[in-house]
Amino acid sequence: MSVWGKLGGFGVGFLIGGPIGALIGAALGHVLVDREGAPFGPTPRDLVFTTGLIALSAKMAKADGVVMRSEREAFRRIVVVEEADRARVEALFDLASRTADGYEAYARQLHELLADEPALLEDVLDGLFLIAAADGAVHEREFAFLGEVARIFGFDAARFERVAARHVALKDDPYAVLGASREMDDAALKSHWRRLVAEVHPDRAVARGLPPEAIAIATRRLAAVNAAWDRIARERGIG
Repeated sequence: MSVWGKLGGFGVGFLIGGPIGALIGAALGHVLVDREGAPFGPTPRDLVFTTGLIALSAKMAKADGVVMRSEREAFRRIVVVEEADRARVEALFDLASRTADGYEAYARQLHELLADEPALLEDVLDGLFLIAAADGAVHEREFAFLGEVARIFGFDAARFERVAARHVALKDDPYAVLGASREMDDAALKSHWRRLVAEVHPDRAVARGLPPEAIAIATRRLAAVNAAWDRIARERGIG
């Protein structure tokens, strides 16, 4: 069942609450009740991930003043939904994109709900970068937006730079993409790359039951990691 099918079937049973819940309630035409005491168990991760990504994508697209057609098309490529659900998702995006104000509250709520899985928060940040770069460049206001979201997510400067390096040419440095140091020897670098591949592999998203957009983001991230490793391996002559 899709995220939006779940909402249609169990609306008041899911806790979203806060700004994300209010946005969904406005888009779907009903209000979600607070999760405490609700009978359906923990809020599904796919619901949290997808709604948070949509809300922040819309806010980020508005960060430079105008939502570009390329940004909306990139959003549609990242947030993959069934055609029957498209109107609801578009309504959510449109509501959130009316202003860039208030994005911090969405980021804080995502951080609270996904605090035990920082890799999911990094997936969200990767998705936002993909949308920001859709028109060929990440603009200054968008980059500042992304940096503040990363800070709210609890990422330090090094982790933010590692994510950014997968999408924009900060230093044209494959080591930055891997979050590795040039001082590491070949064996340590290879071991680091293998651990990173295991961490970001899309199969992990599949195993955790995450939605298609999370799997698509993980697939792109794995490609960037492997491309960086291939470049380093060629430069060092690592077999």
